[in-house]
Amino acid sequence: MGNTKVYRAIGLMSGTSLDGVDAALLETDGHEFVHPAGFVSLLYTSEERVAIRANFGKERKDPAAEKIVTDRHIEAVQALLAQQKIAAGDVEVIGFHGQTVYHNPAQRITVQIGDAARLAKETGIQTVADFRIADVKAGGQGAPLLPLYHAARIRGDNIEPPVAVLNIGGVANVTWIGTDKIIAFDTGPGNALIDDCVQQKTGATYDPEGALATAGTIDKKILERLLADQYFKVRPPKSLDRDHWTCDVVKKLSVEDGAATLAAFTVEAVKKALDFFPERPRQWLVCGGGRHNAFLLDYLGIVLAAPVNKVEKLGWNGDAVEAEGFAYLAVRSLLGETLSLPETTGVPGPMTGGKLFTK
Repeated sequence: MGNTKVYRAIGLMSGTSLDGVDAALLETDGHEFVHPAGFVSLLYTSEERVAIRANFGKERKDPAAEKIVTDRHIEAVQALLAQQKIAAGDVEVIGFHGQTVYHNPAQRITVQIGDAARLAKETGIQTVADFRIADVKAGGQGAPLLPLYHAARIRGDNIEPPVAVLNIGGVANVTWIGTDKIIAFDTGPGNALIDDCVQQKTGATYDPEGALATAGTIDKKILERLLADQYFKVRPPKSLDRDHWTCDVVKKLSVEDGAATLAAFTVEAVKKALDFFPERPRQWLVCGGGRHNAFLLDYLGIVLAAPVNKVEKLGWNGDAVEAEGFAYLAVRSLLGETLSLPETTGVPGPMTGGKLFTK
């Protein structure tokens, strides 16, 4: 590491699954040195979830929803500082993703809600936000943004390439890491479609450990129809809006059969990603909430014909990876370093990003 400065940063993430706000403390030089140092997660209430969800698909920001998102993120920062027994002055920067409500890179539009200026002021920590906007304006997909963090972690653990890091959040995305190349893109649906359909039919917010899917039967005709979507024929880089598919596709099925069919859809969409890799990965490492769904993980192991493990196998915290990643990107933004590549988001050339909000 030599004389390279190590920064202490907080990363914040609120994903499209709408579980809540994740906050991670990371020590990093913005390059190869990465040391996760703490993590907290605050859940949204059901009322907050409904209020935020009502903004999905809308370009105009709703002040009430934005206030909810910002308030919860401020609470998460304060909770993390208290947990680690450190002061705001001990942290150099926050990486604030915000809450994506609309993502349409074809029209060069991506909308995240959350007031970064207020977050910086009320926490007393300078904040980098608007990570996706410059990328999309330059013609990139604006997603996925964490491949460089995935690669830093994999290199730090001396994992033999090629390896694939699969994040199953609301949308699923993959980072393929070779010896000297990275490829990344959204593979297809993650948890969001399953969660929405389970909630519509039962009121529950998700399928615990894939129990409903395990009890159900996959409707192969519906699955075939879903997999015929043109998205899967498009070469990466490519990205998806959370609501690209809706629950209408399984509305005539029981909740168990619907969960099984949609979980199979998530997995078969991941399998299609293999068509775009230069080589098959030696192993798949899974992070995000979807790794808790036993049906998904078992099915992945069958169709990918390679070892599939939760990132905990490497000692990572699979719930914290995205938040850690935005702490890493915040430091890289401060340094003027690359955040996205032509091979990860489709930008014309390597580019930095993020906007700095002072405290």
